[in-house]
Order: sequence, then structure tokens, then C-alpha cells
Amino acid sequence: MEIKDALQKLEALQKKIYAYTAASSSLYFDGLTAAPSDTAQGRGMALGILAGEQQRLMTSRETGELLHFLSERKEKLPLMQQRQTEMLWRDYQKLLRIPEQEYMEFTMITNEATDIWHKAKEQNDFAMYQPFLEKVVAYLRKFAGYYSPDKKPYDALLNEFERGVDTEFLDSFFAVLRERIVPLLRKIREKEQIDDSFLHKTYPIAAQRRFSDYLMHVMGIDRTHCSITESEHPFTLGFHNKDVRITTNYKENDVSSSMYSVIHEGGHAIYELGVRDELQYTCLSGGASMGIHESQSRFYENIIGRSRAFIHLIFPKMQELFPEQLKDVTADQMYRAVNKVEASLIRTEADELTYCLHIMVRYEIEKQLIGGTMEVGEIPEVWNRLYREYLGVDVPDNRQGCLQDIHWCESFGYFPSYALGNAYGAQMLQNMEKELDVWEKVENGDLSAITGWLRQNVHQHGSFLEPSQIVQLACGDFEPTVYVDYLVKKYTEIYEL
Repeated sequence: MEIKDALQKLEALQKKIYAYTAASSSLYFDGLTAAPSDTAQGRGMALGILAGEQQRLMTSRETGELLHFLSERKEKLPLMQQRQTEMLWRDYQKLLRIPEQEYMEFTMITNEATDIWHKAKEQNDFAMYQPFLEKVVAYLRKFAGYYSPDKKPYDALLNEFERGVDTEFLDSFFAVLRERIVPLLRKIREKEQIDDSFLHKTYPIAAQRRFSDYLMHVMGIDRTHCSITESEHPFTLGFHNKDVRITTNYKENDVSSSMYSVIHEGGHAIYELGVRDELQYTCLSGGASMGIHESQSRFYENIIGRSRAFIHLIFPKMQELFPEQLKDVTADQMYRAVNKVEASLIRTEADELTYCLHIMVRYEIEKQLIGGTMEVGEIPEVWNRLYREYLGVDVPDNRQGCLQDIHWCESFGYFPSYALGNAYGAQMLQNMEKELDVWEKVENGDLSAITGWLRQNVHQHGSFLEPSQIVQLACGDFEPTVYVDYLVKKYTEIYEL
């Protein structure tokens, strides 16, 4: 076989993989947004077959021979195809270790678990969800051995989301955060609480939908390539850089909930939309890692979205859409309200300072579950204990506790990416400010230069670079104290400590 012929086959293989992924993603998106409530069975069968066919394609003798041929001649390939071959060969070897029947069964189980989770959360019934979560955990423990047999099971799962990250790294990272965030939180609790009651008046959903459209416009999101709809748990799904979907969830008595889920998911969407064209329909499209992806969503949500400059920019529009609710409120009051520090129950609604404490709860539980030192039935008790220990709050029910997140329906090891993303984002801001007057841009309502900097240093590369390379490019040497310094400076000013 000539290299030219092999490269044509490589391109065709990746387009087939994309087609299977797009079909599965369409079913997944439909199941969480538009499908009737009791329709998981048929969708699960279809997803299982698609997963099986995709695995069969990836593990076929023809694919193995192609990737082996190209791997042996890697130095003769263009850089783009070198990287494609490297990633596909890695995936091929991993999938080859996973029995096809188990792969199909796991896809069907995660679909069923997702469907049951929605019902269990609505009914506040962890016992309903428990047997399905037990199956997911059992499969992931087994899959961890397939993924990276040389690693501890939880380290293997972490590596699937953030290559190079393990529990030793994360234990050290979270220790740095705890050392300074917990004392700062104690000081803030001694101060007079910020009044955010106006955020919890009645905000009509129809007006909130118009506000979402406005926020996406301010963020510079091309609506011809990015849609927004509603789901129980907000998420982003990127098919390619010309088709990205985000969702949100509206609460009539909390305008900030959807506001920040739109900005957060919008950050994910901007990343997907910014991956360069030549990477589309290949294994290099999409984000480099979950941590890098979360750095973008959290950057827009918190660093930009909760800044004084951004709130002053959008506040006139908020007053236009919600005149009665905000008639006696100033932009500065709004800025302080959306940055109020208060130990809470719900991760997605946590303030910027305490957010990582929510992640630490999940991290500790995941470590024990996958490590085999804890059983699924113990989750509610351990969850509630850790929330008292870390955040000082009592969990009234499982709906507001361990049933609040959808993630465990299909994966473990993702949650630490949120905390890493926060830290990455703070270092990106530090470097960006060396080149741009960031806050002048925000005040003037033009985020294009900010997005342009991120596109140049992060977005355009997709998965062409390793996560560590992108961190080095956009952040420099990773140092979690930069993130903590950012938090201390911001909240010391807000609370006049």
C-alpha cells in the first residue's frame, strides 16, 4: 500500500467515525430535549447498535492494518496526519481491549440510567436510581482496566478526560485551594450578607428566553451555527464548527440561574465554533480535554460574566426586559448580588468562590467508588456528610443532593475538570492582560478581541495539540496559586475585607 492511498483511507475512516458519532449525538440530544418521557428503550437499542458498529469499525482488521501501516511510517506523514494516526492508534488499542458485547451493553445502560435519573430526580428517589448507577460504576471499574491497565482504576478514568492528571496531582491541587479559600470563606461569613433578593422575584420565562438571545449576541455567538433549547440539565453538544447546540433550564424565581448557564454553555460553544476548518470530520476536531473545555466555559461565565464591567454592560438590557423586578436596583447592586458568597446545595448555582468545594465532594466520592472502598448505596450519607464538612450546609433531600447531576449516568472522572478549568482560566486572563486591555473591551461591549486571543491560543488547535501543550501556550507553567490570588483579590474588594 502506498502512503497516498493509506491517507485517503484514513480520511474516509474518520468521516465514517464522524457519521456514527453524529447519529448517536442526534439521538442523545433528542432524548434530553424533545423526546417524550418514556421513550428510552428504543433509543437505547439504536444507540447500542450504533456504538457496536462504531467499535466494530474501529477494531476491524482493516483499520488495525491501516493504523499500523501509518504508525510505522509516521515520520513521513504530514503533521496533521501524524497526530491523527497517533490518536486513532491509541484509541484502537484501547477499544481492542474492550469486548464488543460489553461496549454495546454499556451504551444501552448509560442511556437507561439517564432516563431513570430524570425520573428519580423528579421524584426524589435515590433507590430508583441506585441499581442503574451500580451497573455504571461496575462497568467503569472494569473499563478502567481496559483503558490503562498500568494505572489505578480512578487514575485511568481521570486520564480519559485530562491526559496526565492523576489523584496525586489533584490531591495537591485541591490542597492549595483549601488552604486559602476556606479561611477566606470564614472571613466573608463574618461580614454582612449581600442582598440578592431581587434576583428571586418572579421573572417570566418568555422574557428570560429573550435575555438568553441577548446574552448570546453580546458574546458574539453566530446563531446561524449555534442553537439554544431547554433541558433539565444544561449542556453543549458540538457536531462540528458549523453546528453547535446549547441548552439551558429556566427558573421563574431565579433569573441568574439560566443567565449563567447560557454564558457557561456559550463559552463551550465558542470553543467548538473556533476550531479551525481543516480539523473538522477528523479525530482532531473538538476540545483538547475536558479541563481545557471547562476553562473556556468558566472563563466566560465567571471571569467575564461576573465582572463589574460585564454587569454594567448588560444591566440596561436587564432593566428593559425586567422593569418591575429591577426598578429600584443599580448595576453595582447587581454586580455584588451575582458575586454573593453563600454556601449552597446546588453546584451549578454555586458562587465562584465556593464552587470548587462542590467539586471536592464529588471528587472524594468518585475516588472511593471507583477505588472500591465505597458502595453506591452509601452515596447519600457520604454526600450529606461532606457537604456539612466542606460547605457547612445540611442537605434536605437527595433531589438537591446526590441526584442533582447527570454526569454519573455515563462517566466518572469529569468533575475535577471544572476545578482545573477555573484555574486554567485565571492564568489565561493573566497572560491576556499583558496583550489586551480586557476590561475596556468588555465595557465597550466588544468581546471579539478577547475571543480572538482565546481562539489563537486555545480554540483553533482543537485536539491537534496535547492538553499540556495548550496549557503551556495559553497559561505558561501551571500554578494554582494564580487562581487563588485572583479569587482573594476579587472577593477582598467585594466584601471590603
